[in-house]
Amino acid sequence: MSVLVVIPARYASTRFPGKPLAMLGGESIVGRVWHAASAIEGVDKVLVATDDERIYTHVNQLAGHEAAMMTSADHQSGTDRCGEVQNRLKANGEHYDIVINLQGDEPFVEESQIKALIASFEGSDNKVSIATLRTPITSTDELLSPNNVKVVCASDGKALYFSRQPIPYQRGVAQEDWTAGTTYYKHVGIYAFRANVLEEVCHLKPSTLERCEKLEQLRWLEAGYTIKVCDTVHANIGIDTPDDLAAAERHLAEMNKRTKY
Repeated sequence: MSVLVVIPARYASTRFPGKPLAMLGGESIVGRVWHAASAIEGVDKVLVATDDERIYTHVNQLAGHEAAMMTSADHQSGTDRCGEVQNRLKANGEHYDIVINLQGDEPFVEESQIKALIASFEGSDNKVSIATLRTPITSTDELLSPNNVKVVCASDGKALYFSRQPIPYQRGVAQEDWTAGTTYYKHVGIYAFRANVLEEVCHLKPSTLERCEKLEQLRWLEAGYTIKVCDTVHANIGIDTPDDLAAAERHLAEMNKRTKY
């Protein structure tokens, strides 16, 4: 089974312009993501997909070969950017079974996370179309934050719904006690697609639920696609703002300290 990892990376972020090129521990954020993905066993190719010449040039200089691809500035999501990369590689005779969308602001992605996603597609009778990750929520603040997307699943691990609101709602229980009696899950936004499914979902129009929650995975659920949700103990640290970068620096320092001792 051949695996392509695409790392969408935009320069023009509203909250943090130039974010992919910001430095974290002496290396650019997008460079850290590229190096992490390239080191994972079972990944056949890693490409940064960008619409900015600065990111394109930086990644190719960093990698020493063609590791980035210029893509359209009109894409509305990282998924669409991944779809363009896949289509252009396919037109050049490169075919992959699985395409993984790994956002360019995930410098702490773990090898185990990518391997879990790949493993979810294995087996001759396997019918998984899309896979993603979840991790337990441990605090009320984390649960109540709309910046943390929550997911609920069926007993077979398929996603039922994603929401910025705490789900499920616990009737008759004080909100501060919700995490004590029930396990809540935070969505970790790394996606893996069968190649043909990625091509299909890129042609879907925005849906009602997606417009309400501003979550593109709801478009896929509304269209009838199933999403397999794999467990991970790593919550990851995404970087959306300069404050997030400062938190990531502190996290990296702690990681380095643990490694040293």
